[in-house]
Amino acid sequence: MNTDAFLQNILAFREERDWKQFHNPKDLAISLVLEAGEVLEHMQWKNGEELTERMIERKEKVGEELVDVLYWTLLLAHDLGIDLEEAIQQKMLQNQSKYPAHLAKGKSAKYTEL
Repeated sequence: MNTDAFLQNILAFREERDWKQFHNPKDLAISLVLEAGEVLEHMQWKNGEELTERMIERKEKVGEELVDVLYWTLLLAHDLGIDLEEAIQQKMLQNQSKYPAHLAKGKSAKYTEL
């Protein structure tokens, strides 16, 4: 996945519409959370086989919502000067430290409970 190409497309889209003036970090974060909520709406009140079937039926729609989440994530990171590739690498190092495989494998416990 080439997030740089995605970001350039997003920035061009925003620039063509002169929307940067509306994009402060708070409102970008709100948009991100709202879109994440729209992902959840497709799953609400469903569990087990019913949830599995729903995800198959709505795969395209869920994908569209996930793209919206990624859109706002990339835009917010750009505007805040966050290098997501580096941030992901650093976060994974933290996660490896918090959740060593020999303690966390096959468990859903929080790192403080391992």
